[in-house]
Amino acid sequence: MTDLRDARLSRVQFFRMMGGLAVAAAATACSTKPETTATTGGGAATVDLKFVGVADQKAPMDELIAAYQKAKAEVRLTASYAPTDQVQTSVRTQLGAGNGPDLHVVYPGNGSAMSMSQIAKAGLLADLSAQAWTKTIPTGFKPAFQLDGKTYIFSAGSSVIGAVYNKKAFQKAGVDAPPATWTEFLAVCDKLKKAGITPIALGAQTPWVTQLITYALVPSTVYAKDPTFDDKQLAGQTTFAQSGWRQAMEMYLELQKRGFFNDKPNGTTFEQQISMVATGKAGMAIQVSAVLPDFRKAASSPDDLSMFPVPGADDAAQVWIPAGVVVGLGANAKGKNVEQAKAFIDFLGKQENINAWAKAIAAIPLTQDSSSTIDPAVQSFLPFTKDRAVPFMDQRWPNAEVQPVHFAVIQELLAGKSTIDEALKKMDEAYKK
Repeated sequence: MTDLRDARLSRVQFFRMMGGLAVAAAATACSTKPETTATTGGGAATVDLKFVGVADQKAPMDELIAAYQKAKAEVRLTASYAPTDQVQTSVRTQLGAGNGPDLHVVYPGNGSAMSMSQIAKAGLLADLSAQAWTKTIPTGFKPAFQLDGKTYIFSAGSSVIGAVYNKKAFQKAGVDAPPATWTEFLAVCDKLKKAGITPIALGAQTPWVTQLITYALVPSTVYAKDPTFDDKQLAGQTTFAQSGWRQAMEMYLELQKRGFFNDKPNGTTFEQQISMVATGKAGMAIQVSAVLPDFRKAASSPDDLSMFPVPGADDAAQVWIPAGVVVGLGANAKGKNVEQAKAFIDFLGKQENINAWAKAIAAIPLTQDSSSTIDPAVQSFLPFTKDRAVPFMDQRWPNAEVQPVHFAVIQELLAGKSTIDEALKKMDEAYKK
């Protein structure tokens, strides 16, 4: 498998080759102490492994670390979690300096400083290709997992971006069913606002949250019209500014102009966003399904919350969705305990553990057996996955420059400090670096 820069699979091909299986954004104060070993009561050496991850990895990792250590008493694995922006800087720096953790978060494909392609090209990720689970990766997912034909990241499955909504808030506002078109979506927001409920909670102070509304809309405004957009953009035949990205940003700002966001979204955190929806103060939030369990934990009843696709078009047949491989992890190729770190990943690759991880974050398992389950909240996305789903946009970007620029320009647009023309120009400039 070549670098994603050279991959020429269109987004529609990506999911067709999956056979419709897939449906998937967001790390730490990491200790820089040298690895140490201790001894158990029986005198056997204990291996200390450190993992650095992001928030939506905590639930599955807590469960699977506990299971692993029951089977491997000689391994002591400690985990810590922090925001995505910290991971992109501190952990990446530590890896480059040779003092990174044994195991760490890795983002699928390309497009960020901690993405599989970027880290693997730097020689910082251990090759996992010999592990049995890598042979079952669906063909359409391989660009997210592999560089030059070698697998460098473990991920348990895929998730979607859509609207996490509070059913009671919708009922209070007289909304009987999720909207199927953009006009219907705006009407739902208007009903919520008139009922005294903030229609959409937006935690744009947390940088990675800024991207999710454009990600939710771009499949309909760009790829439904031109499924080969990525290939053309890589070939220099089109740009963000020349595409439906402009329409998506216009729609984003329309929501703000209509007063459908909470006050001061640039001063609102992801955690506050969760609280607003969980308590019914807000009707919904545009989010990745991997964090749905966090919303459910904060709600009085988990059943109060569900999800629906954000309809980015006025023709329901032209509504497409964003779906992609969920954030995963890799082994530090320069770590002192690389073989033990790889052994833990091999453990994660067992079907029962893939199922457990996917269940914990409401994802669709990478591979499935009779015991695999799909969260009911994600069921409404499944009809889209055969030929109306596209990977998260950054997974085909050619470098790690575009994503942080996207974060920044959205915050500038929300603050009224930039125009859409200026925002798209900055993104195009970053894409060409």
